[in-house]
Amino acid sequence: MRVIRLTCLLAVVPAFAQTGYDLLLQGGHVVDARNNISAVRDIAIKDGRIAAVAAHVDPEAALKVVNVGGLYVSPGLIDIHVHVYAGTGERGSYAGDNSVYPDGFTFRVGVTTVADAGCAGWRNFEDFKDRVVDRSRTRILAFLNIVGNGMRGARYENDLNDMDPGRAAEMAMKHKDTIIGIKCAHYAGPEWTPVKHAVEAGTKANIPVMIDFGNDRPQRPLYDLLTSKLRPGDIYTHCFSGLRHELLDDGNLNPGMIEGRERGVIFDVGHGGGSFAWRIAMPAMKQGFLPDSISTDLHITSMNTGMKDMLNVMDKFLRDGNVGR
Repeated sequence: MRVIRLTCLLAVVPAFAQTGYDLLLQGGHVVDARNNISAVRDIAIKDGRIAAVAAHVDPEAALKVVNVGGLYVSPGLIDIHVHVYAGTGERGSYAGDNSVYPDGFTFRVGVTTVADAGCAGWRNFEDFKDRVVDRSRTRILAFLNIVGNGMRGARYENDLNDMDPGRAAEMAMKHKDTIIGIKCAHYAGPEWTPVKHAVEAGTKANIPVMIDFGNDRPQRPLYDLLTSKLRPGDIYTHCFSGLRHELLDDGNLNPGMIEGRERGVIFDVGHGGGSFAWRIAMPAMKQGFLPDSISTDLHITSMNTGMKDMLNVMDKFLRDGNVGR
């Protein structure tokens, strides 16, 4: 994928309203959801801000003109599923060595904002904020883990006693400019308790829940999660993993996927190192089921496997001209 990313603030005004542009990007395919644009446009930039977006901007008005024909031009990309709580030195932990510092993985592929997906819980979120969030150039938001200790491995993530919806909601409301949701992930047991507590915390703090459904258990089927446990606006990540019966044995979509979408559940890619399977994604998309959001699940393993980075994941949804939206 060849993409030009704009990290400037979009402020669309008529081309004739400005003169003396610093830079003119000419003839690129502009994709700007905020302003409902998906078309070939010229973009003029002045003092680090978007000064004009138009079908034609006079090149004589710009100090520098770059022909970007054949390229996509977009605002800075947002990756809603990453793991960036690095620097604690804890081995085998996403609140430690399994995470990466964001700045080396974001700007080079046009990502300007990320959401950490549950590395920290209410016990260690403020350490994460001080250690990484407040020291990074990348804008970092966070889904707070329902587990107080965060994503530190099975010993912690299977501890039902450390899943406190009240304390999680309290921390989320204290840092509402950074914490945008609650994360529930990796639980191996048969109980619905982690999902129940995550939704309770999300309801108290008025924020969505992101679910990585953990081990596949017959006592808690995917259908029930998507049709009755999650609320409209909650997020099911790893939606093409094939690890939790997203497709039935006959190759048809799990009815829960369809009914969940009708209820307003959001379906996120969350590619990761082993959470995206073509054998699931292609049949699902041929049946009309596209993801609502494309994300990487960036961590130390996925960055060196089939995921690599945001642009590579986006490429997978552009490989077929009929796939993507």
